[in-house]
Parts: sequence; C-alpha cells; structure tokens
Amino acid sequence: MATTHAAPVVDGATQPAPERRMKPGRWFTELGWRHVVGVVAVVYAAFPLVYVLSASLSENGTLTGSNSLFSDVSTANYAQLGTTMFWTWMTNTLVIAVVTSVGTVLMGAAAAYAFSRFRFSGRRVGLTSLLIIQMFPQMLAFVAIFLLLLGLGDVVPALGLNSKIALVAVYLGGALGVNTFLMYGFFNTVPRELDEAAKIDGATHTQIYWTIILRLVAPILAVVALLSFISTFGEFIIARIVLSSESNWTLAVGLYGWVSSLREANWGLFTAGAVISALPVLALFLYLQKYIVGGLTAGSVKG
Repeated sequence: MATTHAAPVVDGATQPAPERRMKPGRWFTELGWRHVVGVVAVVYAAFPLVYVLSASLSENGTLTGSNSLFSDVSTANYAQLGTTMFWTWMTNTLVIAVVTSVGTVLMGAAAAYAFSRFRFSGRRVGLTSLLIIQMFPQMLAFVAIFLLLLGLGDVVPALGLNSKIALVAVYLGGALGVNTFLMYGFFNTVPRELDEAAKIDGATHTQIYWTIILRLVAPILAVVALLSFISTFGEFIIARIVLSSESNWTLAVGLYGWVSSLREANWGLFTAGAVISALPVLALFLYLQKYIVGGLTAGSVKG
C-alpha cells in the first residue's frame, strides 16, 4: 500500500509540501540532455548568422581576410549601399513578394474552399492532377517558362520577358497547386455545421466564405502567406531568367551580381545587403506569429 505524506498544517493553514530535488545524474538523463542538444543546435544555427554580421561590419570587404569575429567594426559597407541600386532591388523584391503572397492566399483559399465544400464533376480528377503536377521538378519548367514569356511578350509586352508582372504570374502559377492542397486539408477540419447554421440564417456562400471560413482558417492563411513571401523573397533562378534589366532585378539577382566574379567579389557589400534583406522576413514572421500559433476554431462555437 502506497504511503502518502500529508501537507503540514501551520496556524490552521495548509502549507505546500516541500519539493524533492532530483539528483544531478537523474536530472541530466531525464531533462538535462535536452538543454544540451538545444544549446548545440542554437550555436550551430547562429554561428553563420554571426559570421555574416561580422563580415558586413568589416571594412576590408572579404570573408576570409579575418578569422576573428568583430575585429574590425565599421559601417562603411552599409553606407556604401546608398551609392548602389540596392534600395531599388529591395523595393522590387518587396513589391513582388507582397503581391505574390496576397495573390497566393486569395487564389489558394478560393480553390481550397471550392474543393472542400462543393461537389462537382471533375473534383477528384482536379485534386489528383494538382498532386501529380507537384511531383515534377521545377527545373523542368524553366525552358518552357522562358519560351512562353518570349512568345507572349510579342502579343502582350507587359507579360513578356523583363516584366515584374510576368514574374508574379509565374510565381502564382507555380505555388497554386501545393498551397491549394495545404489549405484543402485545413478547410476540411472546419465543421460543416457552421456552414449549415449560417445558411439557415440566410447567408450566401460568399458571405460564409468571407465572414466565417476565412476567419477560422486564419492560421493556415498566415502560414501560406509567410512561406510564399519567404520563397519569393529569396528566389533566384526564375527571377534571373525572366528579369534582364538591372533596374528590374530582385535582391537575390542583384546581390549575386556583386559576387559572381570571384576576383572582383565585394563580400562586404554582399553581407551588408544580406543582413538588411533579412529584416523584412523577420518582421513578417514576428507579426504573423500570433496567427500561426492561434487555435483553429477557438471561440467560434459556445458550449
């Protein structure tokens, strides 16, 4: 029979029983090793970031010229960015990334809602086709994208090569399939009883979609927007193929141009631009974090 220790009573008030501390060996085997693994992972992930920050503050403009971190601290590289087209590239990248993120969320959510709530002929074939298309490597489409935009530019110049609108269209088309599947599974977890209750109150499909469903699936919308923004912000290959004018370049293409020639590589400017370009992604993640960790239907149904 197990023996229980009653909490001591002092002056008529029950005092909490003293906690027993685990022995160091037991603490390490049960909990301590997790802290060690976490610290090692943080150091492993943070060292490249610290090294890049140190290189951006080094005035000599090389990555291998100094092996000691922050031995030479200077803001010359950041000041020199103003004499380049860095801020033009930053503006182009932000515009393309924001438009692509918003378009991806709107198009993917509409398609996922249709596949989740409606039953129509070709629904299963459409879902299967989206899944199969995503299995092919993206590199297979580079030549087709180039030839398509080359021919389309003769008819509609705004959708041809060296057009930011054309680049956004390519990004939207490539992200529609995978994001539709991602949202489709999330939409299916929303109770259909909410739709039926809204229909009884006289709501249309449009009202249900905009005022009820989109608010309940806010976490997946935030995830898709964040992933789309990050992938578009740092994408290089398609942007390099489509955009040929330096004034239309994105950050990935522009920063690569500074280090493409190893003999004339300016790593100081490159690292300074990389540090600044990481700030919008970090700010967006911190802003969307409250939506990402939020519950699916928290507060939507009262018990």
